[in-house]
Amino acid sequence: MSDYRRAPLTPPSPANAWLAEHTERLRCSFHHWTGRDLVDPALDPVAAARWLYQAPFALVSHDDQADPCFNYANLTAQRLFERRWEEFVGLPSRLSAEAPLREERRRLLEQVSRHGYIDDYRGVRISRSGRRFLIEQATVWNVLDIQGRLIGQAACFSRWRWLGMP
Repeated sequence: MSDYRRAPLTPPSPANAWLAEHTERLRCSFHHWTGRDLVDPALDPVAAARWLYQAPFALVSHDDQADPCFNYANLTAQRLFERRWEEFVGLPSRLSAEAPLREERRRLLEQVSRHGYIDDYRGVRISRSGRRFLIEQATVWNVLDIQGRLIGQAACFSRWRWLGMP
């Protein structure tokens, strides 16, 4: 991808090949760190990108800036966080956690930076409307470019539950 840090202005669609270059970095990095496949490896990059955008699990990524910003969120993540693509990408990812929990989140991301990935993460996140939810069994990993340089981080999870009212 020519510039992983710049969030695409339009959501994945046939017109932009479902952002296949971006999702290739996500899936290749996921396999590099975990030895597992994020999506059926037999799928071509465009079909895999489409599947990931519509996947039944949440998939997000952010860049590697000092205050990282989201640069990808699939439909499940958009619904869960109650944000359309245009509201999600470019948003500082620290805002996905409530202020008192941001230090815990920062430590998690530092651990991922040091070790490449973690499995079985659990933590509380917050939607746009203030609804809190617990994510469980999340995998968080470093995203690498084709030369193996760190360009961001990503997370996927399929288990969450709502916590009380905002």
